[in-house]
Amino acid sequence: MSQMQSATRNDPPADKPKRFVFVLLDNFTLLCFSAAVESLRIANRMANKTLYEWRIVGEGGDIVHCSAGSGFKLDSDLVDLNRDDTVMICGGIDVQAATTKKVLGWIRREARKGLLVGGLCTAAHTLAKAGLLDGKRATIHWENQDSFAEEFPEVDLTKSVFVVDGNRLTTAGGTSSIDLMLKLIADQQGEELANMVADQLIYASIRTDQDTQRLSVPTRIGVRHPKLSKVIQMMEGNIEEPISPSILAKNVGMSTRQLERLFRRYLNRSPKRYYMELRLQKARNLLMQTDMSVINVALACGFASPSHFSKCYRSHYDTTPYRERGSHAARLSI
Repeated sequence: MSQMQSATRNDPPADKPKRFVFVLLDNFTLLCFSAAVESLRIANRMANKTLYEWRIVGEGGDIVHCSAGSGFKLDSDLVDLNRDDTVMICGGIDVQAATTKKVLGWIRREARKGLLVGGLCTAAHTLAKAGLLDGKRATIHWENQDSFAEEFPEVDLTKSVFVVDGNRLTTAGGTSSIDLMLKLIADQQGEELANMVADQLIYASIRTDQDTQRLSVPTRIGVRHPKLSKVIQMMEGNIEEPISPSILAKNVGMSTRQLERLFRRYLNRSPKRYYMELRLQKARNLLMQTDMSVINVALACGFASPSHFSKCYRSHYDTTPYRERGSHAARLSI
């Protein structure tokens, strides 16, 4: 790299380590946090110098627990940051409850400094709640996509492994933290160092923001049948307005009877039953992750009648939507 190119970087001076500040929310996912920190630690080791430093902060400044139950001693409470810090919010289970007023106020205040702010795993919810993702592309763990899309329509939600949009970063969770950190290391220190870090992590296939987070349909269902995969993709993409089995069959050049046999053979259930399970799974996600009314959840999942929705839900989950909502209402209202 030429001196001119080097001078155009927006990084701190070469002799000053880049500092990352990790904000651990209650019930954060340990893997997304540890994967990010390990990437920085290994970068320092491979470079044989301190390129990166990090601090661990959180509300209260005492101890925060990850979703696996282990407690982590924080370096400090939510403190004022430097303009060249990079903030990484680490989310996990029940991110709605962990996104407190204090956390939101702090993030908004610090973001006004122009900091690079990232949300790991489910923390895209926290960034969106703070208004930091309005009009921007973002991603979040696939299990939270339905509720996120309903609550934050102003965000351009993708299914990518990670997204970098200006000074906002989001990841889908799990090992996607590695992919994001490798990109940041490559941008700041060069591809060679990023590749050395990947080798140390035994990370043979570095993903980009063009890669999607979920496994392909054939891999997920354990069946490699192109017509079956196409039908399931159509089902997953049309939850609010379900497509009839006859139209699904016609779209893949089959008769309705042939489609029935295909589903029975490979999935041991009818197309109608499989479709219903997809809709109910989305409904459960919305009930547990949002404060949408039960009626609106029913409509979002293709049920015109609340009573029919309740009957189907109880049959599948052995509880009613109202009881499901009631058991989570206290946490979601915080």
